[in-house]
Amino acid sequence: MTQATLAAPFAFDGVGLHTGVQARVEVRPAPEDAGLVFALGADAFEVPALAEYVTDTSRATVVGRDGRTVSTIEHLLSALFGMGVTNATIAVDGPEIPAADGSGKQFVEMIENVGLRPQPARRATMKLDLPYYLRDGERLIAALPSDGFRIRFVADFPSPVGTQYYDGSMTPAVYRADICGARTFGYLHEVEALRARGLARGGSLENAIVFDADGPMRPLRWPNEVVRHKVLDLLGDLALLGAWPQFEIVAIKSGHALHAAAALALRKGANP
Repeated sequence: MTQATLAAPFAFDGVGLHTGVQARVEVRPAPEDAGLVFALGADAFEVPALAEYVTDTSRATVVGRDGRTVSTIEHLLSALFGMGVTNATIAVDGPEIPAADGSGKQFVEMIENVGLRPQPARRATMKLDLPYYLRDGERLIAALPSDGFRIRFVADFPSPVGTQYYDGSMTPAVYRADICGARTFGYLHEVEALRARGLARGGSLENAIVFDADGPMRPLRWPNEVVRHKVLDLLGDLALLGAWPQFEIVAIKSGHALHAAAALALRKGANP
């Protein structure tokens, strides 16, 4: 596996899901071994997309340093990581990555539109000799030695979502076909409560699946779209490893906090 960057830059703008603030992003090619790096504001203040720089995971994944942050990075990182982009500069003018339609579909289409430029250097990979797991009550994430990258995810939410399962080996083709189009989701009562607290200001039926008591308020793209979006989020958080996983992930009801903690532990050498 070799490294790759974009063949040309691409840009997009829109509102953030949580802040409701307009932002603009330009994703640019970067040299070998640069990794994925955020460049914030007019001064292009750099924050590497690595687990050490995670500052918050309460509603989304946030990275930053020295008081400068950017939030809701997981969908864009998921698209770049899932499609094999190892080196890119992500210039952000605003506090949050725009939501697009709540999935990674738009980002994947822009990546495909500009194309990838292969780079000769070998892509960093991470292998395990021993299993690693992290548990928080009913939530679990485990990384198991394997020759390839596979994800098994169990999502379990109150009615009408229920329990959903996804199992698949992860490649750019699989990511493009099965994962990138899965949208973020929430419950109508939850969205109303968040807005009362000044959160989810940019959320709408255009960038999220909202469930009321009877089911989704818009048609689903897959019957198990919720768990597919959880896999999308997981991939965005695993991008913070700074390497392509060569192991199997088993996740049960996990979220950003557990993913980021596991990525940090694995980067520090937990049981490899």
